[in-house]
Amino acid sequence: MVEHPWRRRLRLGRVLTRRSCRNTALVLSWLVIVAISSTASAAALTSSSGLGISHTIHDTKPYAMNGAIFRGSVSGGDHFCSAGVVDSEGKDLIVTAAHCVSGGTTGLYFVPGYHDGQAPYGEWSLGRTTTDTRWDSDQDQDLDVAFVSVQPLDGREIQDVVGGYKLGVDQSMTQMVRITGYPGDADAPITCANRTTAYDGHQLRIDCTAYTGGTSGSPWVTGHGEVIGVIGGYQEGGNTPDISYSPYFDEDVQSLYAQAVAAGP
Repeated sequence: MVEHPWRRRLRLGRVLTRRSCRNTALVLSWLVIVAISSTASAAALTSSSGLGISHTIHDTKPYAMNGAIFRGSVSGGDHFCSAGVVDSEGKDLIVTAAHCVSGGTTGLYFVPGYHDGQAPYGEWSLGRTTTDTRWDSDQDQDLDVAFVSVQPLDGREIQDVVGGYKLGVDQSMTQMVRITGYPGDADAPITCANRTTAYDGHQLRIDCTAYTGGTSGSPWVTGHGEVIGVIGGYQEGGNTPDISYSPYFDEDVQSLYAQAVAAGP
């Protein structure tokens, strides 16, 4: 997210050459409480504070695959974006918004489960970034997605420590997800569950309160433990704190993921 009165998000103008996504009807439904697979160490998809209402969490163990991206160490740096660990052969990838890492990853760290000044699973240095060339050249809002390698820590890969979400592509545009991310002015993450809707052809939209600056890159996770989006895309995620957007994860994102896996550490 770029600097904004509410959040670090700036509209970059829709690229008209993108193909239209298939139309999906808006489905009305009540909230279904679903548990994400414990083998993936994912958080439960619950809504104790109400549908679309965010609440702060200080016990981040159930959300360990989510984390904050810091400039510098936890003790001396600041967090400005969010990300999530994604399952991969090398066990070393996170997914975030491309605009979060457009300036490179030198001096950046991913801190999974960060809360209240603590890094319960360590501070992990970021490495190689994989983004789509159409994002690199034109900042195509439909491709505001990045896969970033994470350097080993104490001889271990990050996925071995906290687990990883499965990548979900070509899924329904209307389904329940949970979003967990880190406002830049807070020392603990917020989390919210709600149903997504289609927006502007190739974007997802969700109503969740208080997603201010720092929450760009927050993964959108289904009840099956699949990440199907990240806060980003339209207006780099939105220009009000209570409505967020994501690029739709399709074969382009699948291809980007394959490139990141093939590139290695």
